[in-house]
Amino acid sequence: MNRKEFLKSSALTAFSISTFGFVQASNDAFEGDCETTNDILGPFYRPDAPTRQNLIYNGLSGTTIELKGKVFKSDCKTPIKNALVEIWHCTTDGEYDNTSKAFNLRAKWFTNSKGDYSFKTILPGKYLNGKNYRPAHIHFRVSAPNSKELISQIYFKGDPHITSDPWASIKKAEQRVLPIQLEDTIGNLTVNFDIYLKDKT
Repeated sequence: MNRKEFLKSSALTAFSISTFGFVQASNDAFEGDCETTNDILGPFYRPDAPTRQNLIYNGLSGTTIELKGKVFKSDCKTPIKNALVEIWHCTTDGEYDNTSKAFNLRAKWFTNSKGDYSFKTILPGKYLNGKNYRPAHIHFRVSAPNSKELISQIYFKGDPHITSDPWASIKKAEQRVLPIQLEDTIGNLTVNFDIYLKDKT
């Protein structure tokens, strides 16, 4: 499949999407629906990505970021230990590594006892979906025992191509359009994405 002739949503496997929802505390009990919304898997997922946190390699161009967050249970407050977090995205030229043994810009990691995960990577570029560019995005696949698997994507605030994208522009993606933040006094950039998994029924 040619990435630059990315198929329309009707030709892709789509996943049901739920509203980000709310959290309400009452008498020290939490009620609400904070489930992270799903997104399309897309055609470029590869299983068996390396277990690593640093996706930077020699010759890679782009703005370095730290992508980090926590994975929680559906009660919106309990962190999940050893949740599997997989990410993948394209280069600044809009190309995915679909074949090499290096699995460039692809990785997996397991959350620690506090539910934390983090990756060092770059801000991805863009590629054409028909006549429009897809906004810059990073794919996620997250799984944990007793939780439903999450397949999703994050986008970035200020990206002008969000409004024309059939997936990033919908209301249920709003909580996944994230700011790029200055982490410290020396210019390190971070993107924070907390993930809330739905319990298996």
